[in-house]
Amino acid sequence: MINLILFGSFFVMLLLNIPICVSLGMSAIFAMLYSGDKLSIVPTNVYNGMAKFLLMAIPFFVLSGNIMAKAGISTRLVQFIDDCIGHRRGGIAIVCVVVACFFGAISGSGPATVAALGIILIPAMINRGGFSAPFSSAMMATASSIAIVIPPSIAFVVYASITGVSVGEMFMGGIIPGIMMGLALVIIIMIEVRKKGLTASREKATWGERWKSFRTAFWGFLMPVIILGGIYGGFFTPTEAAAVSVVYGLIVGVFIYREVKAKDLVEILVDSGKTTGGIMLIIGAATLFSYICTVHGISAAAQNLLLNIAGNKYVFLVIVNIILLIAGCFVDANSAFYIFMPIMYPVAQQLGIDLIHFGIIATVNLAIGQVTPPVGVNLFVAIGVSGRLRDIKDKTRVTIETMSKAVWPMIMACVITLLLVTYIPFFSLVLLGRGF
Repeated sequence: MINLILFGSFFVMLLLNIPICVSLGMSAIFAMLYSGDKLSIVPTNVYNGMAKFLLMAIPFFVLSGNIMAKAGISTRLVQFIDDCIGHRRGGIAIVCVVVACFFGAISGSGPATVAALGIILIPAMINRGGFSAPFSSAMMATASSIAIVIPPSIAFVVYASITGVSVGEMFMGGIIPGIMMGLALVIIIMIEVRKKGLTASREKATWGERWKSFRTAFWGFLMPVIILGGIYGGFFTPTEAAAVSVVYGLIVGVFIYREVKAKDLVEILVDSGKTTGGIMLIIGAATLFSYICTVHGISAAAQNLLLNIAGNKYVFLVIVNIILLIAGCFVDANSAFYIFMPIMYPVAQQLGIDLIHFGIIATVNLAIGQVTPPVGVNLFVAIGVSGRLRDIKDKTRVTIETMSKAVWPMIMACVITLLLVTYIPFFSLVLLGRGF
């Protein structure tokens, strides 16, 4: 009965479009009331879930991403990558994928990447590249989902806080799978180019033009180098690296690019506070939800069921992929981690699966979830951006229906990448010296 109350009320509230943090917290409280648990454990568990030194990296990464977005790094990145590959057939769409990977390494957030780059790249793909409005919006949304796989990633920090693995190793493990997702999307672009007979949309840039645009974009490229180099070089922890990224972002935005003014800092801090608050509320509520699952034996029962059904790690990974792909259609990555990882990662350990590899699998699943209807958050951000565009050649209205049709080839390409990452640990572990 307690299972029915806990999960039943949770899914009912989701269907009623109640925020995920409220759905998680209230369903846990309903289960507590039914079982007679003391409500005094609610604030204790919520606080303990959020009060982890490792999670302090989240507000810093959010803040540094917002600072760099305000500093105009997106425009500079687009210009440089466009000068390098924009002259090819379908070049501006390939630029979208490459820039999304680089900007994702700065922001660590899929929706933030769509918002920052979509206003520039969606109209460029439509007007200059000749792609349809739904295809352009779907490509922007899907490319931006790579942001949670390319390090530094907030999702990796959350996974590490649950399982106790090294954040630095998670960051290293995500590099190749993130690149693979980008290459899969480039293949989809080339298929679309051939199907529509699209031609190159600009002249090849000179080496002088490329050097000039590189110099302006250089400081943006340097941020992930400083963060990852500092972590792997042993100069600072991931949390300290996040704080360093804020200081670096301020130096670049205020003194080098001179785009960030004193009056902008209040808006940046407020936006960062809202984003961080939303993430932390989800973490706190999900921690309470997970606690109820553990105390009442739900987690242990689910683990035993998984072990009995799976039998070996290959079947187990199939089940994990199916569960997480479905979950990604309804909940965000952070919520899914706190709901499913306490159940799944002990089983993965028992079956001999490397937890870094398992974390990369889970994250790629949930990256795909950012563009799977009906609740793919990147899709809705892209729809919002497209709705504000004017003076575009393709006047097709971008809606969740038109986006859903356009995004399926991209989702399938990412699923193929997921299968490669799932069953060939080499891709996740080679940079760590494992997986051979």
